[in-house]
Amino acid sequence: KKTEQELKDEEMELFTKYYMEWKGGRKSGNTSYMNIPRFYYRLPAEDEILLQKLREESRAVFLQRKSRELLDNEELQNLWFLLDKHQTSPLIGEEAMINYENFLKVGEKAGPKCKQFFTAKIFAKLLHNDPYGRISIMQFFNYVMRKG
Repeated sequence: KKTEQELKDEEMELFTKYYMEWKGGRKSGNTSYMNIPRFYYRLPAEDEILLQKLREESRAVFLQRKSRELLDNEELQNLWFLLDKHQTSPLIGEEAMINYENFLKVGEKAGPKCKQFFTAKIFAKLLHNDPYGRISIMQFFNYVMRKG
């Protein structure tokens, strides 16, 4: 025979099991909701000095990392020189144009920071009704300056 405590424990175990099934845990082992990353952290209070310092330092490190990814003036000048050197004829008015093949050549020579801008997706985004399948060098350079 079971003691009164064992009966209560068994009852609680069964209650928990059935409650979890009823609540939505019908598929046993479905814990995909536990894989969702936490996206909100409250701001530290004024008296939590250590947490405030940690937040400031992590923000400074983040901004330093982002600024290292930006193109400096020399790299922008080099990019413009390469784009100008690889322009594709014929000119339409005063506007210099570049085809996809030369676009990829410039991407190889431009350096690792510029690599992210030399994709087919970006080329297609800037491609307008040019009969030779080219994009404007000035439009591309302006795009790099805005995004980079």
